[in-house]
This record gives sequence, C-alpha cells and structure tokens, in this order.
Amino acid sequence: MIQIKTSLSKAVVDFFSKEFQLEIKSPDLQLTRKEFKGQFTVVVFPYTQTTRLAPPVLAQKMGEFLQAEIQEIEGFNVVKGFLNIELKPAFWRNVLVDLSTCELDLPFKEEAPLVIEYSSPNTNKPLHLGHIRNNLLGHSIAQIISATGQKVVKVQIINDRGIHICKSMHAWMKSGKEETPESSGLKGDKLVGKYYVEFDRIYKAEVADLVANGMPEEEAKKEAKSMREAQELLILWEKGDVATLALWSKMNAWVYDGFNETYASLGVSFDKNYYESETYLLGKEAIEVGLSKGVFYKKEDGSVWIDLTEDGLDEKLLLRKDGTSVYITQDIGTAIQRYKDFGLKGMVYTVGNEQEYHFKVLFLILKKLGYDWAEKLYHLSYGMVNLPSGRMKSREGTVVDADDLLQEMVDQSKKISEELGKTDGLQESDKERLYRQIGHAALKYFMLKVDPIKNMLFNPEESIDFNGNTGPFIQYAFARISALKRKAEPLNLPANYDIEPDDAEVELIHTLSQYTDSLQLAADQMNPGIIANTLFELTKLYNSWYQGHTVLNIENLELSSFRLALSSQVAKTIEHGMNLLGIECPTRM
Repeated sequence: MIQIKTSLSKAVVDFFSKEFQLEIKSPDLQLTRKEFKGQFTVVVFPYTQTTRLAPPVLAQKMGEFLQAEIQEIEGFNVVKGFLNIELKPAFWRNVLVDLSTCELDLPFKEEAPLVIEYSSPNTNKPLHLGHIRNNLLGHSIAQIISATGQKVVKVQIINDRGIHICKSMHAWMKSGKEETPESSGLKGDKLVGKYYVEFDRIYKAEVADLVANGMPEEEAKKEAKSMREAQELLILWEKGDVATLALWSKMNAWVYDGFNETYASLGVSFDKNYYESETYLLGKEAIEVGLSKGVFYKKEDGSVWIDLTEDGLDEKLLLRKDGTSVYITQDIGTAIQRYKDFGLKGMVYTVGNEQEYHFKVLFLILKKLGYDWAEKLYHLSYGMVNLPSGRMKSREGTVVDADDLLQEMVDQSKKISEELGKTDGLQESDKERLYRQIGHAALKYFMLKVDPIKNMLFNPEESIDFNGNTGPFIQYAFARISALKRKAEPLNLPANYDIEPDDAEVELIHTLSQYTDSLQLAADQMNPGIIANTLFELTKLYNSWYQGHTVLNIENLELSSFRLALSSQVAKTIEHGMNLLGIECPTRM
C-alpha cells in the first residue's frame, strides 16, 4: 500500500512538471469517500489557479496522465475538483497476499522506552468505575504503542500514604475490633474501604455537633476530633513511629491483595510499581535543590512555594509548614526517579481531566529545575465516566465497585447469551468462560470506543448487544469465521489467491489494508477508540459481504479457498485489534 501511494504521489508531481512546468510538493492524496467509486482521491483545487484550468478539466487531464503512467490503475472518475482513482482487482489480490504473510506488529526500535503510568490508586478503598476506565485506557494505549514498535514500560504509582489511609487506619483502630479479610470474608481493599466510609460518617457527625454548638463550619471541619487524630497519625507515620508503621503496612497489604485480584480480572498488568511512601522523600530532596537554585522560596511559616504567576499560573505549595509533602512533591520525585530508572523517550500520565492544572504545574516545575526531558512528558487526560444512576462519591460509600461491575457484566452476558441460544451445546465450564469473555468484552469495548477526552455514560445493557457497535458484535464475527475454518479443515483447501476479487471483496481488502494506518494513528493520538471503530467498520463490511458470498459448499474449490483466505485475514485483523483493547475473541459463540 505504501508503494502505490508513493507511486501515485510521484506521478502527480511528474504530471505538473511535464504538463505545466510546475514544481509541487506532495499532493493531497486521500481515501475515496464511500459514496464514490475508487480507492484514492487526488484533490486538484489547490492547483487550478496556477494551471488556469477549471477543476473538472484539470482532474480529467490528470486522470488520463496517471492511467497511462501507472499500470495498476483500472480507471478514474471526476467529481468537481476531486479525481477518484480505481485500482485493478489484480492489485488488490496481491495486497491480500501481502497482508496474509506479514505480521501486524512492527519490530521494536532500539531506543529508550516510553513510560506509561495508569491506575495509581489510593490504598483507602477498592477500585471503582473510574479506575476501570483509567486502567483499560492506560493498558490499551500501552498495547497499541508497543504494536507500532516502540518499547513501553507500564508503571503505576500507588498512593499508599497520606491523610486518606490515616482516616481508614483511625476508624479501624476505633471500631475495627481486630477485623481482618479472613475474619470478615471481605476482600482486603473492600475491608479498608469500609473503614474509610466509617471515618467519614463519624467525622460528619462530629462536625455537625460542633456547628450546632456555635462553631463556624470551616473551623469545625478542622477541629473535629477524628480529623485531628487522623492528622496526628500522619505525623507519626512520617516520624517513623513503629506501631503506626506496623498498622499501615498490615492494612496496605490487605489492599494490595485485593487490587491484584481486580487487575487479574481486568486483564491489566504493570512492569514496575512505585510507592508514594518511597518517592515522596525523593521529592523532598528535589525541593531542597530548588531552594538552593532560587526556583522555590520559603515563607515565614516554613512552608515552601513556587511562584508561577509570570507563566500564567498561580503560586503553588510544595511543602507544608510542618514539613509534610503534598501530592506534587512526590510527583516531582517520582518523575526524576523514573528518568534515572529508564532513560525515557517520554512519559505518559493517564489521569482524569480534573488534574489538568496539576500536570501543567508539574511539567513546568521540572523544566524550571533544569530537566530537559520534561519536554517529553504528556498528560493523557480523559473525561469522567458515569452510570445512568449518576456520579459516584467514594467517601459516602456510593462508589460503583469495579469487582461488582465486572460480575454484573458477566451475569448480564449469561442472561442474554442464554436467551439467544449462544451457548447451546457447550459444556458448563466452556459456558462460564464464554460468559466472562463476552461480559468483559462488552465493558472494555464500550469504555474504549469513546474518545478519551470525552465524558461518557456507561450503560451496561447497551454494551451487550450482538447487533450494534459493541464488543460482542465483533466477537461474534470472529467466532463465525472460526466456525468456517473448522468446517473447512476436512477439505484440506490450499490457500489460493488467484481469484480476481469482485467489487465487494476489493472494498473489504482495501479496508483491511488500512488497519496499520489506523494502528499508527491510534498510537499517535493515544486513542484506542480509533482501533475500536476501525474493527466495527471492518466487521460490518465483512458481515455484509458474507451475506452475499457463500464461502464453503460451492463447486468451485479455488473460489472457496480464496474466500476462506479473505475471511481468515479479517479474523486475524479482528483478533489483533481486540487484543490491543484487552479483549479475548472466543472461537465459539
């Protein structure tokens, strides 16, 4: 495909040179719109003034020249100032041969890796719906960029310290009665999250009492007993108090076990974990360096700040007056450590759009500290995800739990699959696996098909639809092709590409040939939705072709073999793309 595009572009340049003695740069070569015949379109409007020819006249003249120069051209048509070029069926037959023999992944380049951060949970609660979008987005972007030949390192920063975990610790100390995951039957992350909600309940009651007794609300929020005690725990932690550290380690270990179960269910993984409890100290070292360089300044109360008003931003706190760090402190230290660990071609932070200002400040601070690699940092900002029931509030215990949602998707998949007879004839173990594959595909595809920058509404019922723009719709096409291949096995059909494809097959091969372009575009824009919607369009086109073309049970075995080879290439592309989205493709549905 690259070769024919190059040939077309060169021929257009030659056309203007020979016919008009004009030197032009690369012409505007586009894919032909579906409503017109052809595969490639040259836009001639930019050249009408210099050639003094009307657009249709210039396009006609160019088409005649190109057809005489390039033997692969079957014909052309002119629509106003657009020259639509149609390539010969034999050309597309050869494209299918090339596609069938090449790998869709590109070989790795010998260069520093791209570090991609995602997930980055707090250890005071289980993973929730927002974490699902974050994890699926970060993991898929890592898969997509890796498929283009760029080495990738997947990391997360676990926010394992701070006032949030101290709140859970405080509530457990006051009312936990030595409860553990084993004694309660709860996953560790759910148990700790239970006490985070309990702290908020107690805290709100204390604030209400203080306000009722005449204290201003803002003062009451600071003076509430539970909040003061939680802050004291944080100070004890930073001082290295043995008992505080022991409880902190125990409760965090519970959470990690719970997180790992959820990650395994989601199908995401990490190459390296960073912990805020370790990196915040690195951040403090960077603050000292910044103070010595005059990048930061210290106020009379001992707090450390940076003034970014000349850069169009605000003043930013870096260390509190008591010496404790804030979130940006550990982000500074972590970024520096990652550069030391990996060298970095760049670093991508997969974080919601509510943190856009935070990352502007972070990247600017690192630049002011003199790190030239700060230019290679990128915030992959994404919108909020909600359910039809509304927004989530974790401290109030109304979070949509990730584990519960995953199980709900499996249950919904089971219900719909059984109603449609998708599991008839399967053994029980195979059924359960299929329910999980379909349910998780529905969730992942629905989440990833939406442009990351957009807010989205996730509707579980809409996501499992075997006839819409969904994961199960694409999975079913793959399973259908797998069934064809199983039926064809006894026939021992050799792969055959000597058949001249018809118009529908040319369109299908042309669409297949564009997959690698979509892959590169998805990597460049860090948008898995490009892959998702490319697969959807391919699947729709294949289903339409399949309705009018019998693959097996025809007398012409060479034709049958060709159609099977074409179907196999569609399946190969679907499986590759779905894998980049973290989705399994079952061979039976």
